[in-house]
Amino acid sequence: MPFAQLVLGSPGSGKSTYCDGMHQFMGAIGRECSVVNLDPANDKTNYPCALDIRDLITLEEIMSDDHLGPNGGVLYAFEELEHNMEWLENGLKELGESYVLFDCPGQVELYTHHNSLRNIFFKLQKLGFRLVAVHLSDSFCLTQPSLYISNLLLTLRAMLQMDLPHINVLTKIDKVSSYDPLPFNLDFYTEVQDLSYLMSYLEEEAPAMRSDKFSRLNQAVADMVESFGLVRFEVLAVENKKSMMHLLRIIDRAGGYVFGSAEGANDTVWQVAMRNESSMMEVQDIQERWVDAKEAYDAVEEKEWEEQLKRQETNATPGLIPDDDDEFDGMPPPVGDSGIKVVRKKR
Repeated sequence: MPFAQLVLGSPGSGKSTYCDGMHQFMGAIGRECSVVNLDPANDKTNYPCALDIRDLITLEEIMSDDHLGPNGGVLYAFEELEHNMEWLENGLKELGESYVLFDCPGQVELYTHHNSLRNIFFKLQKLGFRLVAVHLSDSFCLTQPSLYISNLLLTLRAMLQMDLPHINVLTKIDKVSSYDPLPFNLDFYTEVQDLSYLMSYLEEEAPAMRSDKFSRLNQAVADMVESFGLVRFEVLAVENKKSMMHLLRIIDRAGGYVFGSAEGANDTVWQVAMRNESSMMEVQDIQERWVDAKEAYDAVEEKEWEEQLKRQETNATPGLIPDDDDEFDGMPPPVGDSGIKVVRKKR
């Protein structure tokens, strides 16, 4: 049973960077991973592209032949892909049981009200794919209450439209400490707590917001988001190994990978060891790590990394992977088929 992530998000939220980083991270832990580019406008990818929609149709061709703009061209491309599903199915069959990352375009219409992307992945579910939607948002949206609430609405609409296990992620969290101080701790934003506390900050943001009409509208929007009770966020710094490890564990549990059969999922002893809960990050740790004491944490992790590299150079056993967690120290990297398969009995 193949597993996959559907990587969504607005332009600039870091989707391609995330796919590149997650692909490298999975390779480091021994999980076979392939990336599928579903953006017909993305002609240059940093990651090795296992399957590319541009081999089927390109945005340039659509705009030239059908006289459509960029947004309309992307929507047309997915309608075309929906009617040529055999191309995608055949390409995915060649990937076997590889874990798949789908790098999607940034047009929000695709995952808010246009049905083609939703229909495509529903068809893949019928083929046996276990999908998780990973919705990325730039953490810059935290700097203004209006941006944050707008992002909440977009995220909620995407969750309702896609109807899949859904993980919302605030990317570039390592940049937050360089912005103006936030009025609340990060847990207020990640847990989407009482939004009524933002109303006074909305009024300060723009004079128009101080009118009674906008006050009632803002409160109605906040009440609607809270009434659904669906939206919360994880945080991610894509270049930080511990942050990537934490997010992958969350995604694995959401999609059932962590509970499924290890055999047939390219699992190794290294991956099974990754499933322990010892390094799961708590809410208060996130605030301390990325805002209150970011520089101190960065310095400690850099020092640890340098020490591990020195130990690796002096270690007699070649090819060991340095790691922050003691239980993984001295474990050789899984290259290809390790010859060890973990098989869980079905209950």
